[in-house]
Amino acid sequence: MAETTILVVDDEDSIRRTLREILEYEEYVVEEAVDGVDALDKLRAFAYDLVLLDVKMPKKDGMEVLQTISQEMPEIPVVMISGHGAIETAVEATKLGAYDFVEKPPELNRLLVTLRNALDRGHLVTENKRMRQTIVEHREGDLNPILGNSPAISRIKDTIERVAPTEARVLITGEPGTGKELVAKWVHHQSPRNEGPIVEVNCAAIPSELIESELFGHEKGSFTGATKQRIGKFEQANGGTLFLDEIGDMSLSAQAKVLRALQENKITRVGGDKSIPVDVRVVAATNKNLLKQIEENEFREDLYHRLSVILIHVPPLRERRDDIPEIAQTFMVRLSQRNGMEPKMFDDDALDQLKQLNWRGNVRELNNVVERLSILSEGQSVGADDVTRYVQPGGNRGSAVGGMISRFDSFSDFRDEAERVFLQHKLDQYDWNISKTAEAIGIQRSHLYNKMNKYGIER
Repeated sequence: MAETTILVVDDEDSIRRTLREILEYEEYVVEEAVDGVDALDKLRAFAYDLVLLDVKMPKKDGMEVLQTISQEMPEIPVVMISGHGAIETAVEATKLGAYDFVEKPPELNRLLVTLRNALDRGHLVTENKRMRQTIVEHREGDLNPILGNSPAISRIKDTIERVAPTEARVLITGEPGTGKELVAKWVHHQSPRNEGPIVEVNCAAIPSELIESELFGHEKGSFTGATKQRIGKFEQANGGTLFLDEIGDMSLSAQAKVLRALQENKITRVGGDKSIPVDVRVVAATNKNLLKQIEENEFREDLYHRLSVILIHVPPLRERRDDIPEIAQTFMVRLSQRNGMEPKMFDDDALDQLKQLNWRGNVRELNNVVERLSILSEGQSVGADDVTRYVQPGGNRGSAVGGMISRFDSFSDFRDEAERVFLQHKLDQYDWNISKTAEAIGIQRSHLYNKMNKYGIER
């Protein structure tokens, strides 16, 4: 069992000696400080479990020390002791964060009970802090960082830090594949709502006739096929963040209901008549020009202003080419680990070539290219020849196909990999709109979902 260490701070030798004898008899480990300055030096050098702190002392009095402890090490419980007991002093000490206040000479039983209770509270605070930190580390471990240090990306990171702790709504704009969803997740992660859910809705992937049911839920029997009650995304996100991706593809009727929900903080399920309060922060994203859509009466101006309290624009990759080396190497490590391979390093010439490409698919396209290079390139590094062969238009397609085929032992394995790459490409091409992708490749949406599950395809 770990020892409990108490720091006794008092300018009188006799008081310190008496308290030491009492506490050591109770099997506490005791250290002493003769004044406020000595106490703070010891506190900054060692993590004590509790502080017994005198009020009246030279150099720095107990109230000043208490204030510093509350600011720098609030998890340490402090019990104030004083031979000049006054209600005003006790009240002030409590406001500054003291656990309790006892008068000299302390009554033994009361002192020991106070110390035990204070230690229990300190242990609870420390354990809660440790648990919260574990949760944050777990979540952050699952959350990819925003890569790059270009001026544009640095501004985005700074904006997230400033806006995340507030309740302000955020509208994220940018081309497909730039990382708008990641920005939304970081806004949620750094917000006071991060212990609540973040619920994502891709407005472009949901048929217009179903979007209202998806967002607000529906009651049983409210329409054909509504065989049971459904809880919508607004209710699912209660206490957290609702991320409306591709908001520009939402129907005008759904826009009107979203606007009403934002104004009233209430929703009504489809087919219901009961108003349900919701506590939701909305973050939206789009790759469309909403101002142009407003001019063409395709998007509500009042909803735009509700959503765009804070605007964050994510630039295309071609406008921040200096970030490509960091992104490419990070993707290489991540994707190699996922595929059970040793990560390879890009040489400088390969990175220079990657920086010159057009990147119409932005970061998402770079992710796919890096995975291709991690699988097809030979040796322990990726060189300029690999980029020319496997990435650049007009490269040696015969060599590329031959290199790929040689890595598979059976036609079935090769066919599966080809289908996986094809589906990934088509999903990227249609910005992960499941309905449009399924229609374009001539299969049903349910079949596309099944294949995505089979090959572990995730956005």
